[in-house]
Amino acid sequence: MDAWQAALAGDPESAFGGVLVCNKPIDIDTANAINEIFFEVLIAPSFNEDALAILKTKKNRILLQLTNHHLPTGQAGSLLNTQSKTVLNGILTQQNDEGNFTEWKEVGARETSVQEKDDLAFANIIAKHLKSNSIALVKSKQLIGKGCGQTSRIDSLRQSIEKAQQFNFDLQSAVLASDAFFPFDDCVKIAHAVGITAFIQPGGSIRDNDSIEYCKQNNLAMVITGLRHFKH
Repeated sequence: MDAWQAALAGDPESAFGGVLVCNKPIDIDTANAINEIFFEVLIAPSFNEDALAILKTKKNRILLQLTNHHLPTGQAGSLLNTQSKTVLNGILTQQNDEGNFTEWKEVGARETSVQEKDDLAFANIIAKHLKSNSIALVKSKQLIGKGCGQTSRIDSLRQSIEKAQQFNFDLQSAVLASDAFFPFDDCVKIAHAVGITAFIQPGGSIRDNDSIEYCKQNNLAMVITGLRHFKH
């Protein structure tokens, strides 16, 4: 129930008509709360019998039970580890992005705190599943703002901050994850101005040092992961 409330608070406007995926069984209290909003698809490992009866009261709702599965080995398995999409005159195929980070390199003014480490790792997972360019803002392991699918990283950042402020989240001591490097230090400066204190990004820009130096001058933490996410 707590997880449901925290997830919904991240963007209660966009939740209507969406898809809900859970990694734990759905109980009756959570089912009642979920039933107050229309969701087209719900996926969970299992449903409490009473919860299932409640969720079935909505017409045209699809309920799916998630079962364990294993990828086949050999060539078939390698094909399942790729993703494809059609483009003009062909198909674009790329390997699935299955990691979170390949390294954890502290490059800011200070070491990340225990809370920041947990939040940064969580935010980085979210960022990789958002459309590029993507920014995820997290506080206490709760997504409080996100920006994605924009033509520039700074637009995604502005979008994520506006989302967080729209739903009255406190950005002080929040953390930020970026799916790709910062080409300039403008994102770090804007994030710092609203209270964000720690950043995680893959690095790789020829101007990485601009963002790193700004963090060092302003007692901000920054982690470079060495793994670039980019979901098109």
